[in-house]
Amino acid sequence: MNPHHWPKHYPYCGGAFQSPIDITSEMLRFDPTLRPIEVQNYNLSPNEQLTLGNNGHSVQISLPHKMHISSLPHHYAAAQLHFHWGSSSRPSGSEHRVNSKQYAAEMHVVHFNTEKYPNMSMAVDKSDGLAVLGVLIEVGEFNPAFEHFLKFINGIKYRGQKVQMPGFNIRSLLPARLDEYYRYDGSLTTPPCYPSVLWTVFRNHVTISRKQVSWHWQQPFTPPMPRTQSLCL
Repeated sequence: MNPHHWPKHYPYCGGAFQSPIDITSEMLRFDPTLRPIEVQNYNLSPNEQLTLGNNGHSVQISLPHKMHISSLPHHYAAAQLHFHWGSSSRPSGSEHRVNSKQYAAEMHVVHFNTEKYPNMSMAVDKSDGLAVLGVLIEVGEFNPAFEHFLKFINGIKYRGQKVQMPGFNIRSLLPARLDEYYRYDGSLTTPPCYPSVLWTVFRNHVTISRKQVSWHWQQPFTPPMPRTQSLCL
């Protein structure tokens, strides 16, 4: 379905809190009450098995709920992380833009409010249900942290395939500084576009090498079908 037609079938998609957005300098306001992001239990043991899957349009890694953000008004536990990226014909694939600049890719670490909801499904349509950490990714230096899962990508070439992989330090996928970020109340980026996401998009991007992009992200997958799944943030 063309995104322009989403509001006809999903009213929230035409709402005021629709994500993603272009984060422009004019719209930024400094908020001294915002604390640096603090993540807990992100350093997973290699003995802890994670599920790496292909949902048809993205790489997704399941995450244990013991991982959580401790610097928000509610207790938000991790559920999964996934990626948005471009293609060989359109190499820029981030969902958020900064001053109209689109990055090569974007990672979303999805958390849900465990103080009020028992699972992700119950939280997804609630105004305080989800908190997502967004990481902008640019092509540059080789990133060894991403190799923890990229080396298993060939095992999930087709939609629905899943493989088990050892746990690793998920914190290493995030920027070094967690105190510089953009914060706004937004939504799922796909239908039904529930306005349920507290977005934190880090100001500093991370890099991966061109070889990491071309070998692992574009070739093994069928062409990405962005914005087609209701829980793709």
